Amino acid sequence: MKNHQILKQGYIVICIFLLHNLAIHAQQKSPDQRAKETEQKMTDDERFSLITSLVGYVPSLGIPKDSRIPDDISMSAGYTPGIPRLGIPNIQSTDASMGVTNPGYRPDDKGATAMPSSILLGASFNQDLAYQSGIAIAKEAKSRGFNVLLAGGINLIRDPRNGRNYEYYSEDPYATALFGASAVNGIQSQNVVSTLKHYSLNNNEVNRHWLNAVIDPAAHRESDLLSFQLAIEKSNPGSIMSGYNKINGEYASGNDYLLNEVLRKDWGYKGWVMSDWGAVPGWDYALKGLDQESGIQLDVMQWGAEAFTDSLKNAYKKGIFPKARLSEMVQRILRSLYAVGADYWKEKPVVDMEKHNEIALNAARQGIVMLKNDKILPIATDKPLKIAVIGGFAQLGIPCGTGSGSVMPEAGYAAKINIGGPGIMGGGRTLYLLPNSPLEELKKLLPNATIDYDPGYTIAESKILAKRSDLVIVFGVRVEGEGFDMPDLSLPWGQDELIKELSTVNPNTIVVLETGNPSSMPWRNNVKGIVQAWFSGQAGGTAIAEILTGKTNPSGRLPITFPEDLNQTPRPTIPEIGTPWGTPTTIVYNEGSDVGYRWFAKKKSNTNVQFWLWS
Repeated sequence: MKNHQILKQGYIVICIFLLHNLAIHAQQKSPDQRAKETEQKMTDDERFSLITSLVGYVPSLGIPKDSRIPDDISMSAGYTPGIPRLGIPNIQSTDASMGVTNPGYRPDDKGATAMPSSILLGASFNQDLAYQSGIAIAKEAKSRGFNVLLAGGINLIRDPRNGRNYEYYSEDPYATALFGASAVNGIQSQNVVSTLKHYSLNNNEVNRHWLNAVIDPAAHRESDLLSFQLAIEKSNPGSIMSGYNKINGEYASGNDYLLNEVLRKDWGYKGWVMSDWGAVPGWDYALKGLDQESGIQLDVMQWGAEAFTDSLKNAYKKGIFPKARLSEMVQRILRSLYAVGADYWKEKPVVDMEKHNEIALNAARQGIVMLKNDKILPIATDKPLKIAVIGGFAQLGIPCGTGSGSVMPEAGYAAKINIGGPGIMGGGRTLYLLPNSPLEELKKLLPNATIDYDPGYTIAESKILAKRSDLVIVFGVRVEGEGFDMPDLSLPWGQDELIKELSTVNPNTIVVLETGNPSSMPWRNNVKGIVQAWFSGQAGGTAIAEILTGKTNPSGRLPITFPEDLNQTPRPTIPEIGTPWGTPTTIVYNEGSDVGYRWFAKKKSNTNVQFWLWS
């Protein structure tokens, strides 16, 4: 009887255990189910509140603090109020391709890890670097309360003059997709939503709000769209950001074909589409596939009105904007938050900044490319050499790209020099220098050498130092970034002439290029060494010094083709260069899907592509 009672009690315990597990299983719902159930509990006012975001206070762009952002909310690129009664958190986004940016939003922010440029990661051909960088950036964003990263730039590099190429990985759709997906997977592993941007053909910057990119639809699917398709398949990003430009006459943010037919119908994408900041001129874009208007104050500056507030609400009241579409927009946003766990954070992560600096350093080491070495490198560390380091602000630090991709490191900038320019982004056209001086790092690794620095201020003065030195290291820099393109591939401020003249008085000249794009290099046959260092991040000075002295073996390879002359490219001139702000322009991508090396291979009968082959 006693044994029977024990068996009976055991049976009851097992049943309770099984029923408990069945109950838990029943509560485990897909992100889609959760999103639908949550959305159905919302009021219309709550629904409308989720489909816009406010940009924080940005003095450099003339954006004041918006009264709709509560005082206790950290400033960010995008703020959307949460709905506490339904467990929906505030949605706060930050630019973050190369690190958590701080373009004036947060005066008390002590800085983030400034990772190397995306094009440098592409040159490493090591996807894991993108994954590890994504994890590090997401942790730093999460520690600030940001749950959406505007990271994952995967536009193809079609033109070597595009100011924003440093934010992209390569000219190849497959390589670009692999790196973009790796970055997204790293970010979303930390319960932070990642975007892929800028969908699509945002391949030039001047007058980008008025640029019409014309391309054969089939060629588009085989090139730029292919990179997005593959990246989405390999990472399931929570959001896609549309570009500023038109594609075949229709703006990207309101392009029914690209957003509804291709992205959703053909590819089955389940996340939400957000606009770029200031890219929505009309409320009807909500009918054409756009789910969220971003940085609505910038739409006021650009187009004169916010699109998804009063105008969309009026269309809703009149019945020309259906409730089913509003519900879908909201559900897509919620679905992405739930899918990565951005709605529920147990605690803020512990951020190991030293480890993140090592990630930045390791990436810089692997992405720097040796373009030429005529028995000059590595520099002997055991000889009492007289070395001249000239130009490029090498005594101060490492340049980085400008615009939303620039990141202030923990130590602050070594220097910040505003250059200016036309248009809304002119105020942000700035030379930023990260405080990791190549000059000082070279001194550490060359203790037996006498190293003197000359700023390259005048050619005559620089030649005096070069002539009395055993070898010369010239740093060539160029400011590149959001909102502007370059008219050619020359180095600014007379640097090409400087390098040419230095090589005439000292044949043992090495050039280190700190740019986000190819350079014309008219002096290339006169120097013995050329190193493409890109924008190498906060540890770039260390990596450059290690490459030059042989402590690190150069392993980077070019992810883009370096033309000898712009006449070899599909468009020797681009129509928007030099046009006043607000000028409509059209760029015809007549190379179609033959982007980059495919174009050069196709035209090999009259094209010298030796720099590409060296990689």
